[in-house]
Amino acid sequence: MASDPINKAPSTPRILTRSRALQQRAESFLPGGVDSPVRAFRAVGGDPPFVERADGAFLYDVDGNRYLDFFGSWGPMILGHAFPPVVQAIQSAAARSTSFGASHAGEADLAELVQRCFPSIEKLRFVSSGTEACMSAIRLARGFTNRPFILKFEGCYHGHADALLVKSGSGVATFGIPGSAGVPNETAMHTLALPYNDLPAVELAFRTHPGQIACILVEPVVGNAGTILPAPGYLEGLRSLATEHGALLILDEVMTGFRLSLGGAQQLYGVRPDLTTLGKIVGGGLPVGAFGGRADVMEHLAPLGPVYQAGTLSGNPLAMAAGVSMLTHLLAHQDVIYPHLEATTKAVAEGVAALAHTAGIPLTTNRIGSMFTWFFTGHAVTDFTEAATSDTAAFARFHRAMLDAGVWLPPSQFEAAFVSTAHGPDEVELTLAAARTAFANW
Repeated sequence: MASDPINKAPSTPRILTRSRALQQRAESFLPGGVDSPVRAFRAVGGDPPFVERADGAFLYDVDGNRYLDFFGSWGPMILGHAFPPVVQAIQSAAARSTSFGASHAGEADLAELVQRCFPSIEKLRFVSSGTEACMSAIRLARGFTNRPFILKFEGCYHGHADALLVKSGSGVATFGIPGSAGVPNETAMHTLALPYNDLPAVELAFRTHPGQIACILVEPVVGNAGTILPAPGYLEGLRSLATEHGALLILDEVMTGFRLSLGGAQQLYGVRPDLTTLGKIVGGGLPVGAFGGRADVMEHLAPLGPVYQAGTLSGNPLAMAAGVSMLTHLLAHQDVIYPHLEATTKAVAEGVAALAHTAGIPLTTNRIGSMFTWFFTGHAVTDFTEAATSDTAAFARFHRAMLDAGVWLPPSQFEAAFVSTAHGPDEVELTLAAARTAFANW
């Protein structure tokens, strides 16, 4: 299998003969040839490589090319791909069966570790995806408060449940879709979408719908419109307004949970939500999610309460085993892991930004912890409207140049990039060399 020297960044296009053939075959069976839209590379052009395997910080395609991975399965691969203890845990669990459809000790084992990391989660329930977690948390909030409206923010993506595709980010923003066909107006009529980082707009919404808003649902750090940080006092303001008006505050930490800190964004910013949603990072990258929070709220779920939620694969033994292995490692080594992630991500994000500045290319860099985005705009980016000023054609050109040099970025201007513990000084140098070549040929 071909492997590029770590200190070189070839500038010639990768040969993707087998990948192209596999894409054409996939298009015979799958809409667009993909099971998730952004994988199609429609926003950046060119052929998507078909991955054969991954190890550490690298992806390897079926054509023998190696790529430095900066999307990490969209966030969960914080320890890198095929992290041996996680792989071993999955193999051991699989030998006992891939699914029980019945309770097992691993569920409480992982729940206890999650609670150690997130003290606000007094009780929780595992599901199979971040979409399920957010959908279930909203139903629970409505059932607990007996109110119909939910309040979300433009550019924040909380999964593809009908009521949440109103002015969402992620692939919806990538393809310029304002919502989604197939979502009746009646389904979305109780979703209020407001500008992110705008507290007066939230105050107005509560005045306009007194006693009718069940919850505020927010990505504490937006990751699905590119990385957008909360303004000072913003999350605290949301907490205060939710409490004042009897609504629940739900922090969607599907991306930020365990990544910005062991306790996610809520630990970093010192904000205690009523409910938290978590995604596949909680299960070491397997299909899993979770939602949890105040015990009095969670006990409104069946079989204790009137809010129904269920799933045959919820608490799947493979996902629980992987999650226990990963969180055990994070807890044991947090003093080393998070400073390493911070330093590496800073070197990558700021290093490329400096090269763009030297080349006279407008670029705004947003970064926090181990997630970042290079927005191809000269403006600050504090909400989705400002993110949308980015030159998406320039991003697509940059993406193709970096891919040709062996660096695989998220294939959308409106998606966050992620760094893992497997990224180190050599990977930083590879990235800077690739960017230097890209900007030199701009």
